[in-house]
Amino acid sequence: MNLQADRHQVAEALEEIAVLLELKGENPFKVRAYSAGARTLESVDGDLGSLMSSGRLWEMKGIGAALKEKITELAQTGKLVYLEKLRKEFPETLFDLLKVQGLGPKKVKVLYEELGIESLEQLEKACRENRLLKLAGFGQKTQEKVLKGIEFLHTASGRYLYGDVIDTAEGILHKMKKWKEIERVSLGGSLRRGKEMVKDVDIVAASTKPQAVMDKFVAMPGVVQVLAHGETKSSVILGKGLQCDLRVVTDKEFPYALHHFTGSKEHNTAMRTRAKETGFKMNEYGLFKGEKLVPCNDEAAIFKALGLAYIPPELREDNGEIEAAERGKIPELIELGDLRGFFHVHSTYSDGRNTLAEMVAAAAEMDIEYIGISEHSQTAFYAGGLKEADIDRQFTELDHLQKKYPKLRIFRGVESDILPDGSLDYPDRVLKNFDFVIGSVHASFNMPEEEMTKRCVRALENPYCTILGHPTGRLLLNREAFKIDLHAIIDRAANLGKIVELNANPYRLDLDWRVVGYAKEKRVRLAIDPDAHDTKGLSDIRFGINMARKGGLTKRDVFNTLPVAAMEKALAQTRTH
Repeated sequence: MNLQADRHQVAEALEEIAVLLELKGENPFKVRAYSAGARTLESVDGDLGSLMSSGRLWEMKGIGAALKEKITELAQTGKLVYLEKLRKEFPETLFDLLKVQGLGPKKVKVLYEELGIESLEQLEKACRENRLLKLAGFGQKTQEKVLKGIEFLHTASGRYLYGDVIDTAEGILHKMKKWKEIERVSLGGSLRRGKEMVKDVDIVAASTKPQAVMDKFVAMPGVVQVLAHGETKSSVILGKGLQCDLRVVTDKEFPYALHHFTGSKEHNTAMRTRAKETGFKMNEYGLFKGEKLVPCNDEAAIFKALGLAYIPPELREDNGEIEAAERGKIPELIELGDLRGFFHVHSTYSDGRNTLAEMVAAAAEMDIEYIGISEHSQTAFYAGGLKEADIDRQFTELDHLQKKYPKLRIFRGVESDILPDGSLDYPDRVLKNFDFVIGSVHASFNMPEEEMTKRCVRALENPYCTILGHPTGRLLLNREAFKIDLHAIIDRAANLGKIVELNANPYRLDLDWRVVGYAKEKRVRLAIDPDAHDTKGLSDIRFGINMARKGGLTKRDVFNTLPVAAMEKALAQTRTH
């Protein structure tokens, strides 16, 4: 079946319809039907063509006749007349309001109908004039929160999540490596340094035929606009406004250009200072002794010429890496293959999109020894948190799956909400039945720093709490971190022998890499966990590895590099009762 849209694109369209219907004030049951259809499409395994041709999709709960008709139309034509008609009923800029934290379709509907607000600019002006205070359901605190959300969006403008960009960038790189005109090519910039957010894609290539390379580059599929088309540099715009810059140099210049265009600016400035102090001159074209080029075949040779050990790209942030390289103290950074397993995995028992059996089966296909299942807890009713009866039912299924996959150790866990007073939301008689407990804050984010710190410290002091989950609650480009004294948290975790999570979900990447070094200094072990809500999310663990490397972590610093037998003992030791 030759389809014009895949199941993820169809799911996005159904979710958009749900939002538009809610903006119109349509029947809530109708709204929920489209949302449920979107969730079904996201959670089911298999390609859309097979699901449709076999009829399996039409038998699934929530996929009725109306949705069948629309899914078929969109899949076969790539368009949906119903959706296009709905879009025309609202100004396009109105959807920007939904990006503001705390504004859902219902509130946006009120703003649009009562105040005629249809853009972020109009919303900000209305807040400055205190006009939101007149609306039912709005107040001073809501207005302040909306203003803060708008300011956050302005700050985030023009930035992209690493996880949203890297596959596109690596896809381009993979194609370019096959071009016969290219001798060497690499990503550069913040992507190569593994930054959690980036502004663009930088690529550096070596070639004796730069114009031919540039001609191919600007003509690539996926290029939306050509900003510049030169012989040494070209810039294009890809989907979603992402800019991609290509620089072509000679093979002799390549190591110096790659180092320079990898950055960071601060690292480059420090390296030039180092070069000057040791009698060299350094720039993007080379390393010079007087006027003579110092030949270097790769970046390692550049560092060596300056009396430094090789500095991996992730560490090039002028954060003490040059001094460490001078002393030969660059750590042997952790690699993906060092992980023996991971925790923080959700299934349809709570808010996951794949069944428990599907999640475990996907994990069994990976090169790992163990997985820790941790659904949301009872307070997280919005995420289908487990009641006590659900726990018993899940344990029975986990026993069955453990027998089915004897080579994969399945740890029984839970992500227990940390309540505002710092207690976990199950009694000890329930918590003691789990192999591990992740304590996480999911609500009441606006507490003062001192109170939030005390809240999380108390959670760590619970004898059954194993891991502090996503310690700042941030959602990159969406929600700022709540106020918390991370040094105090890390200090207490060190005293208690507890674990702090480095959440690998690309929207979180929390603990921030800038704080990771302090945890290492205090010898607090970090657990790199995917916070996976579907089978695809299990692979997000690679993004956590980036953050760990940027923080200078080695295999020894990470909790889940332990082999399974050692992990069983370590989990038991985290219980401080």
